[in-house]
Amino acid sequence: MELGLQQRQELNLLMTVELRQAIELLQYSTYELEQYIREQELENPLIQLKEKPVYEERLHRRSFSYGSSDIPMDAVRGAEENKREELLKQAKLVYPDASTQSLLKYLIYNLDDNGFLQLNEHTPSPLFDEEQIEKGIHLLQELGPIGIGARNLKECLQLQIMYNYPENTLASRLVENHLTLIADRKWNEIASIMGIHMVEVKSLFDFIQTLNPRPCSFVSDDSTKYVTPDIIVEPNKEGFTYHLNDGYLPGIHINKRYSQYLSEKSDASKYVQTQYKNVQWLLSSIEQRRNTIIKIVRVLLEKQEEFFKHGFDSLKPLTLREVADEIEMHESTVSRATSNKVIQTPFGSFELRLLFTSKLETSDGSTVSQTKVKKLLESFIAKENKFKPYSDQKIAEYFIAEKGITISRRTVSKYREELRIPSSSKRKDIQV
Repeated sequence: MELGLQQRQELNLLMTVELRQAIELLQYSTYELEQYIREQELENPLIQLKEKPVYEERLHRRSFSYGSSDIPMDAVRGAEENKREELLKQAKLVYPDASTQSLLKYLIYNLDDNGFLQLNEHTPSPLFDEEQIEKGIHLLQELGPIGIGARNLKECLQLQIMYNYPENTLASRLVENHLTLIADRKWNEIASIMGIHMVEVKSLFDFIQTLNPRPCSFVSDDSTKYVTPDIIVEPNKEGFTYHLNDGYLPGIHINKRYSQYLSEKSDASKYVQTQYKNVQWLLSSIEQRRNTIIKIVRVLLEKQEEFFKHGFDSLKPLTLREVADEIEMHESTVSRATSNKVIQTPFGSFELRLLFTSKLETSDGSTVSQTKVKKLLESFIAKENKFKPYSDQKIAEYFIAEKGITISRRTVSKYREELRIPSSSKRKDIQV
């Protein structure tokens, strides 16, 4: 065995801090980019931000995600007072003793966003025993609305029947014993078990539908969610115009107090020069992000022109790779640049990624977008006979025979679930 020295040349790609920064900025939304810039100002003494007086335009252009562009953001009321706090105030008015107030406070802060009580049965409260908890629940339910403090859906519906319709014992019995059968729409089985006619089953079902399964959804602490569009597309006489909604971003300038250190040779100057390079990289990364997004939007306006004119029904199949090839960039770059971005269109504000959709083949050799197929599926199910709803297999056969769209039963099932449409058995109405 001989020992020797060998020279070998290798090419490796190293992930530098600067490269990582450029990749991160690419996938930031404009709002996230603003926060990042302000963080950099705190970390880098050379950065001096200059605010731009365009916040009024920024507010004017904001709108709901997935909503109508006709609803400006400033037309919506702000966050309401915390509803849990309102319940606590009500409890203090109704129950003056401190021990009851403390008990109710414990229960109120264990309500979920629907007003259901979420207590761990296996971990008892260190403050209150089981009997006190049970008493507190009844006191809480008296505060209203009826159903608050229920442990589950069954109890929530039962409380509404008990307080408002105590004479409807048949409905109470149905909810108590056969709630699962109602959810599965097993009408014949319900009629057989309860010994009633189908007409009575329908009457009971119609009555139960008038009850509120979420009577306390107002308890949610979530305030109204708004979005700031990253890209704005607007129609004009020639077609469409677009721009990035980043006019409110602060301008990045070099703090002149440190400029003298850039030409010196000292430990302080080395630090300043390093921070100066970081500023240059930040500016370069922001500009690169901006140019990349502009290139992508330009291609989208060309490829999805019909969508911008007529909406989602006219959305064409389009993949990230197709856009990447068009702008001569890697697919991963397009993927990062389109993530976390919202585009404002004449039809509302949407995630930019929704404009990319896979395709299905048709019998004439052309293609149709996944989004359009979902729209057709939704429309088809809405018009079906509710007493004999179509199975996923029947829907697939209809699309192949009538629309010429090649689609499998499994794909129909997948799209239906994504649209939150129940299966055929759970769409079936009662036939009397």
